[in-house]
Amino acid sequence: MRNKKLSIIGCGNIGLSMLQGFLKEETIAAKNITVTRRNINELSNFKQLGVKITTDNIRAIKESNLIIIAVKPYNIVSVLEEIKDHLNPKNQILISITAGVAISKIQDVVGISIPIFRAMPNISASVGKSLSCICHKDAGIEDVESVKLLFDSIGTSMVIDEELMQSATILGACGVAYVLRFIRAMIQGGIQIGFDAKTASEIVNQTVKGAAELLIERKEHPEYEIDKVTTPKGCTIVGLNEMEHNGFSSSLIKGIVASYDKIEK
Repeated sequence: MRNKKLSIIGCGNIGLSMLQGFLKEETIAAKNITVTRRNINELSNFKQLGVKITTDNIRAIKESNLIIIAVKPYNIVSVLEEIKDHLNPKNQILISITAGVAISKIQDVVGISIPIFRAMPNISASVGKSLSCICHKDAGIEDVESVKLLFDSIGTSMVIDEELMQSATILGACGVAYVLRFIRAMIQGGIQIGFDAKTASEIVNQTVKGAAELLIERKEHPEYEIDKVTTPKGCTIVGLNEMEHNGFSSSLIKGIVASYDKIEK
C-alpha cells in the first residue's frame, strides 16, 4: 500500500482529515500523494512534507492508482465530467466520499467500466480513529481488499450495502458532532460543580474514551455496563433519571432522525 499512488480531489475538511491520517499512519509515502483544492495556500504546510499540491484535477489523477473524490455533492458531476476522459480502468480505483451520490450516478457520468466505491469516513481519520463504511458494485476481490486496507489504516472500516450509506453518514460521520456536543455539555457541567475547564476536559475526554473502549472490548450492551454503576438510591441513577425526564435519549434519537430526513431529501 505504501508504494501506491493516491490523489484526493477536493481536499476540504474530510479530505484534509484523511490526508493527515494517511501521513500519520504512513499508509502511503507522502511523495506518492497528490491533493487538489481551489485555494492551495491552505495546504502549503503539506508541501513541505513531500505531498504534491495542485489545483489541476486532471494532473492529480493521471498517475494515481487510488482516486478519492472528496468534493461537495453539488460539485461532483462537474468534477467527474472534467476527469472522466483521463481515467484508466486497468489500474485505477475511483472512491467517492461525497454524501448522497449513488454509484450508479457516478457510473453514468464517467461512462466507462472502472471499479467504483463509495466510502464514508469521519474527521477522526486525522488521528487514525475513523469509522469508515464502504460499499461498491461489482468490484473485484483485490480492489475491495485494497480499498479496505486504505481505510483500515486510518481507523476501522466495514463493508455495507449501498442502501445504508445515508444512514452510515448520519451515524458515523455526523455522529462525531453529536458526541462532541455531549462532551462539551459534560465539561460545562464539570465546571459548574467545581473544576476548571482544562481539568474538566481531561476527566471527561478520558471517561468517554474509556466507556467506548469498554463496549468495544467487552461487546456488551451499554445498559449492561450502566447497571454496574447505578446502585440503589445512588447519585448515578438520580442523574440519569433527571436527564431522561428532560428528554436526553429522545432528543438524541430525534436529532439523528432529523439529520437522516434532511440527507434523504
